[in-house]
Amino acid sequence: MKSAVALFLCATLTLTLLAADAPTRPKILGLSHVALAVHDLDRSRAFYKDFLGFQEPYSLTNETGHLTWTWIKINDHQTIELFPEKEPGTDRLDHVAFETDDVQAMRDYLQSRGIAVPPKVAKSGIGDAYFTVKDPDGHTIEFTQYLPDGWTMLNRGKSMPDNRISTHLAHAGILVSNVEAAQKFYEDILGFHEVWRGGKTPNQLSWIHEQVPDGKDDLEFMLYSTLPAPDRRGSYHHLCLEVPDIEQAKTFLEQRPARMSYDRPLEIHTGVNRKRQLNLYDPDGTRVELMEPKTVDAVPPPR
Repeated sequence: MKSAVALFLCATLTLTLLAADAPTRPKILGLSHVALAVHDLDRSRAFYKDFLGFQEPYSLTNETGHLTWTWIKINDHQTIELFPEKEPGTDRLDHVAFETDDVQAMRDYLQSRGIAVPPKVAKSGIGDAYFTVKDPDGHTIEFTQYLPDGWTMLNRGKSMPDNRISTHLAHAGILVSNVEAAQKFYEDILGFHEVWRGGKTPNQLSWIHEQVPDGKDDLEFMLYSTLPAPDRRGSYHHLCLEVPDIEQAKTFLEQRPARMSYDRPLEIHTGVNRKRQLNLYDPDGTRVELMEPKTVDAVPPPR
């Protein structure tokens, strides 16, 4: 009996020591950016800059001087990244990125949880540290840390005009086929938590919102049974820009000179979550959802 107790205590101590040595998850502070492959870089830049009112603080060019990557700034921590498509007819969503306070610790943590990670953290073309992994649906998910000498931090307080359509990227939407697998990755491993779910009908589950563990931004699961064709995913893979007043946002867009080149109607409607919204589509058909933060009746949507 004494030997059995001793073995049990030894095993317990070993597990405790292993748990103590296991890396802990660093903070996931919010959405950093959504990266989109675009067919016509100039048209896409015009949509986000001339129509939506954002600025483009920095970009990268190749050895021939051609633009290869550019950043549309929403606020000091969030951007939309645009780069030329590699081939036509493909999914426009390249990756979704989250900001972390320690990218090396995040890499080590994910490796300890059995997630395939690169051999080391890299430095981006604008000087920030990052690495990428794949989620259960094959989406590329990036984790990035803004370094003091990176362009993100060096441009703090700049390129944020008062008349830009939004100051906050509230959520990004991705297609998800297996909810259980997605929640195991995002909830059990990354620490996200569900804040809302809804459907097109009372008996249908269509969307689940998962909030980052250390901030307010969401990742929206767009559930499907049949995966849309790559060039038809733009209305599913989307980004949501928060606006305080949807009517004012519509008026702002109507008054923009670039409205003349945007041929879709500007229609406000109330979603299943009882929040007013207005859907826009960039030149490649990627949906840009403008949404008020509060419900029309000031009652939070059901969890």
